Amino acid sequence: MQTARYRHIFIRIGLAFLILHSLPFAIWAMHSGALVLVSPDLSDNRFYTPGGTVTNIAIFAHMSLGALLMVFVPLQFWPGLRTRFTTYHRWSGRLLCVGSAAVGLAGLAYIFVRGTIGGLWMDLGFGVYGVLVCLCAGQAIRYARRRDFAVHRRWALRVLVLTFGSWLYRLHYGIWYFFTDGLASTPDFDGTFDLVQNFAFYLPYLLLLELWLRREPRRA
Repeated sequence: MQTARYRHIFIRIGLAFLILHSLPFAIWAMHSGALVLVSPDLSDNRFYTPGGTVTNIAIFAHMSLGALLMVFVPLQFWPGLRTRFTTYHRWSGRLLCVGSAAVGLAGLAYIFVRGTIGGLWMDLGFGVYGVLVCLCAGQAIRYARRRDFAVHRRWALRVLVLTFGSWLYRLHYGIWYFFTDGLASTPDFDGTFDLVQNFAFYLPYLLLLELWLRREPRRA
């Protein structure tokens, strides 16, 4: 009983740290996404496409919904919330999974119509990321509806990891530039570090999660 209590405290601290630490980026993403639609002067906005209604709506949805997900998805894992507020957990989970799928589809639409600044390899890396977001969100809803909550939890954890991919992408760059002054990175995002980053902001974290999930039955 005491071990479970300490575990819940540790989880609460970790989730709170994750939300607060990523909050400045979430606010920036919300602001930048909204500017695509409402700003009168978009000449300096690299996300804006002149005359591109589809791409502008897609990037707005991708950035704005993504920012909201970074705040609300971690709350789904807050210890005690699911058991105390079952209805909230159920309906907010549905909305968040639909929102995650919308974020993934919007990002894929933007890549398909306009493409990324980094070209083919960035298109591929971010495209795979978008597909995984949609897949994990769909599977989380699927297994919740089947009342297979053990499997549902695993897919929901994958959604949690992927939710913070954009923040991790920029965090990696911040750390890399701080220590190396941008070694192997270029303005066109075609340096060695840039190419690795196209996949490194989500695949290693998913792999670590899978390794941790594989240990769970043995630990149980």
